Amino acid sequence: MHDQAEPAVAPAPVSDAAPAVPPAARPSHGLWRLLGPAFVAAIAYVDPGNVAANLTAGARYGYLLLWVLVVANVMAVLVQYLSAKLGIVTGRSLPEVLGARLGRRTRLAYWGQAEVVAAATDLAEVIGGAIALNLLFGVPLVVGGLITGVISMLILTIQQRRGQRVFETVITTMLAVLTVGFCAGLFFGPPDPVAMLGGLVPRFDGADSVLLAASMLGATVMPHAIYLHSSLARDRHVPDGVVGAVRRRRLLVATRWDVVLALVVAGGVNVSMLLLAAANLPGREGTDTIEGAHAAIADTLGPAVAVVFAVGLLASGLASTSVGAYAGSEIMAGLLHVRVPLLARRVVTLVPAIVLLATGVSPTWLLVVSQVVLSFGIPFAMIPLVRLTRSRELMGDDRNATATQVAAWAVAGIIVALNATLLWLTFTA
Repeated sequence: MHDQAEPAVAPAPVSDAAPAVPPAARPSHGLWRLLGPAFVAAIAYVDPGNVAANLTAGARYGYLLLWVLVVANVMAVLVQYLSAKLGIVTGRSLPEVLGARLGRRTRLAYWGQAEVVAAATDLAEVIGGAIALNLLFGVPLVVGGLITGVISMLILTIQQRRGQRVFETVITTMLAVLTVGFCAGLFFGPPDPVAMLGGLVPRFDGADSVLLAASMLGATVMPHAIYLHSSLARDRHVPDGVVGAVRRRRLLVATRWDVVLALVVAGGVNVSMLLLAAANLPGREGTDTIEGAHAAIADTLGPAVAVVFAVGLLASGLASTSVGAYAGSEIMAGLLHVRVPLLARRVVTLVPAIVLLATGVSPTWLLVVSQVVLSFGIPFAMIPLVRLTRSRELMGDDRNATATQVAAWAVAGIIVALNATLLWLTFTA
């Protein structure tokens, strides 16, 4: 970020000495009213790409990669908090801050990679909704993709016409539905506690397990959620771009609770999917696809559980494709200073997913590959975020403490190392 052709973003007003957190900022009834943005961002952590990656990992390797989900979710808490913190302190989203600090060529190149990430995200979400409609009603995949796109447009219309809080309520309701859908099977086919403990020991089993781990990481720490969360926090808490020091402290406390609670839910859903596959699906033919896993769940746990699972998948696809389109719009607006209407963008980004569905390529394979693409996009979102949230010029007294900065760089290093390992194994195996 040295190619500065445009003026830097001015820091938000801050006090020289950060006040102690007032009693009103501690967990209280009033604090809960500030929750919400993280639950919208958390939808990105339980989208259809997660379903494909987690079911494939559980069915193929049992409990081996459980540790990947646990580590990824802990990392996600830190990453999402930093994104929201940037939005609250500066009154600007991460794409807006980058758009103001990067020169034109650098900004265009950065936007190009972000759009690739957004396209991979949209592919996963539309395909997931199409698979769910096929499982529930026998709808052809292409038609199901179109239906998913249309419904997502209706959800985005709610955001445009009724505001963010109503949109948050709709998305959070869908989060509750998919949580029930993906966790219900564990009551009928509980996992082995001893094997679960073994799955918490970090290890791999060949190049394919590394590929799946990268896919699971890309599906958990998602780049578009990093970009979007700063926008969600800004729009909800500081729409005017300015907030006083005491109010800012209260918002940051609320945001920590918001992120932890939302990602505990999302992380629990991800773990439940892997445990469900590890406990009930290993050794069964075709269980490394969503359709095969659904059939195996029906055979093993009963058709009612399979229907609930498919309903969860549908809620995941519909909610996540709406949030993904919202994120793509914010990325373009911040980096290119061009705001394309959400519905128009939804129509354009729907086309690649429909074309790929029409080719007959395995939908589950497309989902897993899309998550690998997301994994490679994470450093481009996270490294600037870590640098910016440490900047005294930008963040004032709310810049990252040393311990937070060390942890953030460690997370970025782990992600880059895993991706480098994946590349090496892929081209040398």
